[in-house]
Amino acid sequence: MGTKLKVAGWMAVGAVAGALATMQLQATARSAMAPLPIEDVQQLTAVFDWIKRSYVEPVDEKKLIRDAIAGMVSGLDPHSQYFEGQSFKEFREGISGKFTGVGIQIEMEEGLVKVVSPIEGSPAFRAGILTGDLITRIDDTAVKGLTMDQAVKRMRGPSGTKVMLMVFRKAENRSFPVTILREEIRAKSVRSKVVEPGYGWIRVSQFQEPTLRDFVEQLKELARQEPTMKGLVLDLRNDPGGLLDSAVGISAAFLPRDVVVVTTNGQIAESKSTLKSTPYFYSRDGSDLLAGLPAIYKTVPMVVLVNEGSASASEIVAGALKDHKRAVIMGSQTFGKGSVQSEFARLPMPNTSVKITTARYYTPSGQSIQAKGIVPDVAVDETAEGSLFAALRMREADLDRHLSAAGASQAKDTAREKAREEALRKLEESSKDKSTPVPRLPEFGAAEDFPLQQALNRLKGRPVVVSKTQIERKVEEPKSN
Repeated sequence: MGTKLKVAGWMAVGAVAGALATMQLQATARSAMAPLPIEDVQQLTAVFDWIKRSYVEPVDEKKLIRDAIAGMVSGLDPHSQYFEGQSFKEFREGISGKFTGVGIQIEMEEGLVKVVSPIEGSPAFRAGILTGDLITRIDDTAVKGLTMDQAVKRMRGPSGTKVMLMVFRKAENRSFPVTILREEIRAKSVRSKVVEPGYGWIRVSQFQEPTLRDFVEQLKELARQEPTMKGLVLDLRNDPGGLLDSAVGISAAFLPRDVVVVTTNGQIAESKSTLKSTPYFYSRDGSDLLAGLPAIYKTVPMVVLVNEGSASASEIVAGALKDHKRAVIMGSQTFGKGSVQSEFARLPMPNTSVKITTARYYTPSGQSIQAKGIVPDVAVDETAEGSLFAALRMREADLDRHLSAAGASQAKDTAREKAREEALRKLEESSKDKSTPVPRLPEFGAAEDFPLQQALNRLKGRPVVVSKTQIERKVEEPKSN
């Protein structure tokens, strides 16, 4: 069966959202370290000595060592990384689902921070911040020109400190300042609602420590509202992944007991494992969070919505439900992040850790997710007019130094490169033309959500508007002599 895997995850901000996830293997005693390549180590020390003695100004020895470690790790693949200081703190926050800030989910709109949703009960929620509000200034800094990552860092800070947000509310055509006292926020990664009588929708935006518990609570509430549920839509669009045990638990909610959810395989023994739909693989404290879940969820007809932003743990859930023929997968081919990162947290320096890629994920049928992703059963565009932003989204295969699928190499997708260039050109033109509004996608779960409407059509047995332009990304088979 293999060693039980303890997994944690981190969401990257920006174009590579969904590319990062990490797995913590149980500590394994080693009798001896691997032998060192003496000549190469001597070369490293020679360069270190030369820089220390000859650089134009004095250098920090510890910084040189840290930079050497970071360079060594980052040169492996896009998901291997060295954490220290602030990056280590943010990494831990991403795992726990807790952070210190004002409590809003945001996106960028025309260079400003747009509030997607205030987190219920948060300081921003209590201060009256509303969905759709635009933040134009954070303290003394104008938001225009900041990246989303920079804006987030300015809004976060120590608990108990104040931050002033200048808010523009379109509906009232006015700007006003709001001073908010930062506090610890628990991010909510699960939302649900009854979209139509008899049909439920549940969305997972990230797999974090509280996700499985929240997911089960939301499923119970949906069943309470609709005890004779006719269909359920599981929405994993733009979900970058995260904790593997949460992904196994969410899969197990809909699968028979003791079936394979995902397997992993790598060089070391601990990376070879089979994870099944049993509490052993998703329970954190020995209790079974799925106990008491209404039996309807084992049989209710299901559609899983995915897109290019669905990665890692999202792909594990979609792959398991697809292979076991438990749900119909609809949307676009997923990100293709099918590798496992093991964290080495026992470094001598505090608040530092290293994670490196140690294995690949495989669906229950043995298919590698890496650099390919999950191919939907039914390809559906983002809107009735097509997929407006699909070509602009990064995929695993677009990342430098990405791993290939096992025993195969990734073919260069020239058609996608051309499509991206064309999409960028059109977006730039529309942003310059003030008379033409820049196209926006509706919020997931809204009445205007085209893929959701197609998922409901599928559950009701009605015709589905299938994409006429999406083409499956192929993985090039290895050539034989």
